[in-house]
Amino acid sequence: MAEAATEKALDLGEESEEDTSGAEAQGESFGFIPGINPRPTTPRTKTCPWGPRPTRKSFSADGEPLAPGLYLVATPIGNLGDITIRALEVLRGADRIACEDTRQTQKLLNHFEITTPTVSCHQHNERHRAVELLEALKGGGRIAVVSDAGMPGISDPGTWLVAESIAAGVTVIPIPGANAALSALVASGLPTNEFQFIGFLPEKAGARRTRLEELAAVLARAEEARTLIFYEAPHRILDTLTDMESAWGPELRVVVARELTKIHEEFLRGTVAEARRELAGRDRVRGEITLLVAPPTGKLSGTEGPAAAPKKISERIAEIEAEAGVDEKEALKRLARELGQSKSDVYRELQRERARLTAGSRGTRN
Repeated sequence: MAEAATEKALDLGEESEEDTSGAEAQGESFGFIPGINPRPTTPRTKTCPWGPRPTRKSFSADGEPLAPGLYLVATPIGNLGDITIRALEVLRGADRIACEDTRQTQKLLNHFEITTPTVSCHQHNERHRAVELLEALKGGGRIAVVSDAGMPGISDPGTWLVAESIAAGVTVIPIPGANAALSALVASGLPTNEFQFIGFLPEKAGARRTRLEELAAVLARAEEARTLIFYEAPHRILDTLTDMESAWGPELRVVVARELTKIHEEFLRGTVAEARRELAGRDRVRGEITLLVAPPTGKLSGTEGPAAAPKKISERIAEIEAEAGVDEKEALKRLARELGQSKSDVYRELQRERARLTAGSRGTRN
């Protein structure tokens, strides 16, 4: 367990269970080791639009200039000990750091005494900011891109800027490091030979269930079973587990990886029903979550086999009406209790099913 970990963790988000903002909790700073992992470099021939770079920042650890280009820099996902020497070298040597959130990144930079200027580059301004950054890059600039935690571009901003940079002939350089999806996968105990990264599911309940149904259909047709990897926010994890239980049955095997690399790192392994009950019994679920789903094997509850589609709400309501001799309103109420959802959520799902059926009938007639 992570409670026994010797590394100290710095909370770079707002969900941590421990206040690790003090200097004592931040762990030891990492200095440069000259000659280790030097970057191949090329002479800089153009002037950066932000002006001359300070001499003390212009060189990598081996004394060579940092090559011009766009650097995608992985940052720790919780524990500062996961920063790499090469990442520190790039962050110090860049002309500017494009950040998902400048306030979050500044915590990391302050700890390692890095004074490189920062600029915001997030999902709401990435396309606009890319114009400015590309001008600098085409002029021979060195731009580092970071997200709040982990690898930029993985469920985080950066993809658009990378595509535009490649189209403009700018060199794009990945600086590897911490990644929540792979860290959770290798420690999950689930198959790693084939897996699919999904990222965040839609926030709205209806769209989330539709996506899970689509994934179930894809898995049913797949020749090879694969582990699925999701990211989820702590305030939505119970809803997501409930929807997975509804779509794939309570015997679905899952792993909930929480607070990775931090003091309270935790792995919950079991069925989706067991994981949901465990988290529902807590006062509050904290920390960012990586959710892994095992490849279905054998018969899952509510299916005819591994390739069967999940039972529809309308079908289950019809069953309850026939079995208990009640009307649709009462059947809806009983089904809501059965699924652990609100009556209004189940009703909305029923309306979505009927709307899809109507749309399909119109398409057939046309």
